[in-house]
Order: sequence, then C-alpha cells, then structure tokens
Amino acid sequence: MIDLDLISDEEVKALDSEYSSWGDTVHYSADPKVFRSCEGSYMYDSKDTPYLDLQMMYSACNFGYRNKRITDAVIDQMNTLPQLTPKFLQQYKSLLSKKMCDIIDQRFHEKGRMHFNVGGAQATEDAIKIVRNYTHRNGFFAFQGGYHGRTIGATALTSSFRYREKYGHFGDRANFVPFPYCFRCPYGMNCESCNHFCVKQFARNFESEYKAIYDPKTGECEYKAFIAEPILGTGGYIDAPKWYFKELKEILDEHNIMLVIDEIQMGMFRTGKLWAIENYDVVPDVMTFAKSITNGMNPLSGLWAKEKYISPKVFTPGSAHSTYCSNPIGIRAAHEVMSIVEESQHDLEREIPIKSERFMNGLKYLKSKYKQVGDVGGIGFALRIELTQEDGYTPNRELCDAMQEEGLKGDLTYNGKKCGLVLNNGGFYKNVITLVPQLYISNEEIDMAIELLDQLLGRLTK
Repeated sequence: MIDLDLISDEEVKALDSEYSSWGDTVHYSADPKVFRSCEGSYMYDSKDTPYLDLQMMYSACNFGYRNKRITDAVIDQMNTLPQLTPKFLQQYKSLLSKKMCDIIDQRFHEKGRMHFNVGGAQATEDAIKIVRNYTHRNGFFAFQGGYHGRTIGATALTSSFRYREKYGHFGDRANFVPFPYCFRCPYGMNCESCNHFCVKQFARNFESEYKAIYDPKTGECEYKAFIAEPILGTGGYIDAPKWYFKELKEILDEHNIMLVIDEIQMGMFRTGKLWAIENYDVVPDVMTFAKSITNGMNPLSGLWAKEKYISPKVFTPGSAHSTYCSNPIGIRAAHEVMSIVEESQHDLEREIPIKSERFMNGLKYLKSKYKQVGDVGGIGFALRIELTQEDGYTPNRELCDAMQEEGLKGDLTYNGKKCGLVLNNGGFYKNVITLVPQLYISNEEIDMAIELLDQLLGRLTK
C-alpha cells in the first residue's frame, strides 16, 4: 500500500513512466514536473515553491485556480445531484442555457440555442454534425495553423499532419487556407501595403469552376462551412488584422458558406471580450466553447448555433449525445461561471485592456532589450513572444524550449524569494511563448511576469 501523503516526486514519475500510456503530452518532457497544489495565479511544488502560471491549464482557468465561488458551487452540486443521465432534466441545465442564450443575444442580436458535450474536440464534432445535418455536405474550410481537437473528425479540421499521420487516410480533410499572419505573411507581403491581399486570394476561389471547389452555374460550393479560431491558439496566438473576418464573412455569406467560430481557447474574456470574435464585429453561424466555461473544474463543452441550424425541427432529438454531455457537476460549474460573467462583464471589459497594455509594454521592453525577441503581440490576455535568432526573424525553437524547462526549475527570484514560471509554447515553428494569465492577475504579478521573463532571457541568451 502506497502512503499518498509521503509519496515522493521521484516515485510519482516512476509509477507514471511504467504504468501510464505515453500517448498524452506529459512525456514531451524527459523529466515531467510534479505539482502539489494551486491558488490564484500560482502552482506549488512539493517544496511549496510558487510558480507564476502564465498558461493557466491551456486557458481553461481564466478565473483563477481554486476560485471559491466556482469550487463551492461544484461541492454543493456533488452533495445534492452529482450524477444524472442526460435523458432527464435538472434545473441548472435549463438555467445555464438561458443565461448563455440571453448574453449572446445581447451581444450578437441573434436568437440561438445551446448544445452541451464534454470536451473541446467533442464540441467540434457536434459542430460538424450541425453543419452536415443542415447542408448535407461534409467539406470544410479551415486555417493553416488552426487547432480544433484530436478526435478523428476534429483532427481532419486541424492543419497539422502530425495529428493524422498515424491514423491512415482522412477522406474528409479540410481545405486549409493561409491565416493572415502578418509577421510571417504566407504571401510574402507587407501588412501596411498589401491591400488585404490574403482575403482577396480567398475570394478568387469563386472566380471559376476550374478553381475546383465552386460551380458558378448552380452557385454551389463543395465546402459548406469555414471553421476558424479568431486568434490562433496552438498556432501561436496570432491575431488577424481588424478588417479580416468582416471581409471574409462577406465572401462566405455571398456563397452560402457557414462560419463556425471556435472559442474553445479564446472565449470567456481571454481577449478582453466575452467571445474573441467580438473584436472583429462578426456574428458566427455556429460557435463552440469549452475550457474556461467551467474554469477547468469539470469537463464541459458546447456550442451555440443560430435558430435555423439548431431548431428542434432541424436538429432533432438524439442528433448528438454523450452519457456525460450535460453532466450536473460541469453544468453547475458553468452556471456559476456565467453568473460571474453576468455580474462582472462590464468591469472585465474595462479592466483587461488596461492590464493588457501594462503587460504589452513590458513585452515591448523585452523586445527592445533582446535581439532574440523578434515580435510581440496579441489581444487582451492572449499575448505572444516570438523568439528568433539574433537576426530578429529566423525561428528559435531551441530558446523557446529552454525557457519552458528553465522556468520549471524553481530557481528564479522575485523580491528575494525563490520562484518558478509556468510557460507554454506554440506557433508554426514552435518558437512562440504564449501568455495566458488569469483574468484577475494583479499589476504586481504582471510586473513579476516581466521580471521573470527578463531573468530567463538574460540567463539563456548570454
């Protein structure tokens, strides 16, 4: 019998190495980190060393670790109705659906309905079903650099071949479109003078039947939906130019192509708006969400769709289902999150841009100090540091990997005390540090983040 209170980090890693599948991402690291507790913006190791977390469970904990309101709601649900088959109703599912539809209606001025599932990839799968059910077509456009999950259907919409490589032929693989990545423009253009070249290139797909996706005689396109992250997540927290999505949506509407927006990582005020797509003044036809809808407390995901796509006469009972799709614990956590959103949305929309500017000014300072910081950017608390060689452009994945590993050693210092830094990477070349602090990060913690990033860069670029 193992004493759970006394088991060492080394024993935890040895047991995992021998008895757990290596198919998840833990063993990307040769020496995985073991954490014991968390609170607010921090993770703590077995020595109680604090690690400022700037990735927050891949943006699943926007409202901070161990948020008392959400934790108390989950505990109350566990003590009353922790399990229920989705064949039956419980009050919080209906109340959550109303809260979410009401707040989306206020923001998009569009009636719709909610559908729930248990993870981001499953929400993507359900969005695929919504599209196929309505259009009777299976073709999607998607972005190069986009990420929509690792189930088979979601992988077909995710541009990275490495997620499909082991699993044979994907007949439904999406038509991948270049994302407007201005620092590394896929067309070699200059953002200030390109005259919106990228979106015009997409429009050219509909000039002729010989572009292979469109029949001008019938007005039918082979691809009936475009799935998009407003800000690329795994792709490196790249934000599109302000004009891009509005012009893209005009093209899609002209050709009866649905817009499916993936808010799984960028929703819940990550960008300073409840939904990232609001930054672009565009209303999607379908919108998926997950992660911070429960503040990472329990798997729950879902989608919102316009009424015409999801009305009971169109998306009939049993069209999508999972045993855990509206599990009471996840639903209750999400209801509390949306209650917080209702109460504080105006404060968050006011405060996040102010704090984001403070953070961005710190990142600009680092860019001015280190030649290896080629670019910084982002919106709200979806920020990025693109690491390069000294030429300011050639990707530097080695430095990016080293910063993550070095931050986890727990030997940085702030105000004379030892601490660590939890970072994550992304980008087309895996050379981007993606920064997603909790929404309530303090000014002091922002200053601490810049100081610790400065220490890491100073240590690793000598």
